[in-house]
Amino acid sequence: MATAASTRLIGELDDVIELGTPARRVQILRKVTDLFRADADRLEETQTKVFDEVFVRLIERVDMPALAQLSAILSEFDIAPSETVRQLAFHDDAAVAAPMLAKSNCLPEQHLVEIANTHSQQHLLAISARKTLNERLTDTLIRRGDVNVTNALARNGGARFSECGYATLVGRAERDESLTEKLGLRWDIPARVLRELLAMASDAVRARFLTATRPVPHEQSQAPIAASVVAPARIDYTQAISEVNTLNRAGKLSDSVVNRFAVKDRYAHVVAALSFMAEVKIEVVEFLMKSDRLYGLIVACKASRLSWSTTTMIIRARPGCPPLTEREFEQGLEVFDALLLSVAQWTTRFGSDAIAAEKDRAHTAVA
Repeated sequence: MATAASTRLIGELDDVIELGTPARRVQILRKVTDLFRADADRLEETQTKVFDEVFVRLIERVDMPALAQLSAILSEFDIAPSETVRQLAFHDDAAVAAPMLAKSNCLPEQHLVEIANTHSQQHLLAISARKTLNERLTDTLIRRGDVNVTNALARNGGARFSECGYATLVGRAERDESLTEKLGLRWDIPARVLRELLAMASDAVRARFLTATRPVPHEQSQAPIAASVVAPARIDYTQAISEVNTLNRAGKLSDSVVNRFAVKDRYAHVVAALSFMAEVKIEVVEFLMKSDRLYGLIVACKASRLSWSTTTMIIRARPGCPPLTEREFEQGLEVFDALLLSVAQWTTRFGSDAIAAEKDRAHTAVA
């Protein structure tokens, strides 16, 4: 630590607070902040306390933009002056508090709970953006939060919900399609809750489930996907389509035939069969086969009048996709059983328009 520099700055502090201009106070705050940033990883506890005293004495004497900048800087450190962190996090101005609430690892859970119980919706919204949130915090945020807070929580893959929390969110989802969609996309949603959501979801929301990307836990978001046999980028489906059409004309295109295609890893034939049976384009089925979510593929299988056994084989045989967890298969069965054939068929055909539009946008962007 630059001891001489810090001693000089601290010595100037009282005169600056009493006699200095607002601009001069901000200047000193920035100098102290720069000094902390330069030495943060080498500070001893007593030295950190000195910085704490300096920051606290300046916090009440500088303007909001300067405090917001200080909050943003200190929120990035795993070790920061504790009282300074507390005062910034509890600040009534959400612009000042938000960086600490959303990012700081120095805030004790009890402080976050207290702020969630007492402060504004903007404060709650900032807390909702944290990388991880336990059930105690999400229960508090759900109880006090408005529609923006609940939607932010549903979108946060690192948030965990209690049984009561999920029940409250599902109740609110009856009046909020956006919340319904976000909850339905969660990787950790209990199967029974997903079933309730599917029952209440509109046709448009079910169709959007086909193309939406699910939020994943932050710790998994950068994890590499363990691929199995990867399907070629371009596949010639001519022969597969011809064989599927021949089987259909002979009355032999059945659930058991598609099951055998999946068991024997005949990817092109599985895609061609689903395309024919669900009455959607090949590229739509390809999109659903490669998606990180099961929902669209399950709906297409249901629309094709396939059994859950055959649907499971198709799911397991998807090339380039990691193996599924038991929770995901449990959720998948709940979706499959909850869907009426007519709803699945309509959803697949309606959703295929959204998939085609998305592929067109991607193609245009590349071009």
